Amino acid sequence: MVNDNISDMLTRIRNACMIKKSSVLIPYTQLNNQIAILLEKEGFIQSFQISSETHTLILRLKYKSQILNKQKIKESCITNLKRISKPGLRIYANHKEIPRLLGGAGVIILSTPKGILSDREARSLGIGGEILCSVW
Repeated sequence: MVNDNISDMLTRIRNACMIKKSSVLIPYTQLNNQIAILLEKEGFIQSFQISSETHTLILRLKYKSQILNKQKIKESCITNLKRISKPGLRIYANHKEIPRLLGGAGVIILSTPKGILSDREARSLGIGGEILCSVW
């Protein structure tokens, strides 16, 4: 039993990135599905699919390859994931108060009346909401 599905999802992705796994399984919820759609659209993951028999999301993680001292090193596109609004302390912001992450290089994911949006989309639509997490 998981109390906070978003932090569970972020922790699973963070752990998979640390050990350079190519994919990660996440329990399916509508909220996790919407966050996965946003992560794919922003370019942090390669793709995702819904497994109907196990009722899970399968995220394919994205890596950049670098050659250092004649060795190929995989570096994750996701540097950091941070949960901002928690069940014990919710954080809300209007469209003017949404913080910018690394000068726009990172993404803040918000839960708004229009659905799960990135910080750029929320600012352009002029709506605020609950700041769920940040990804960079």
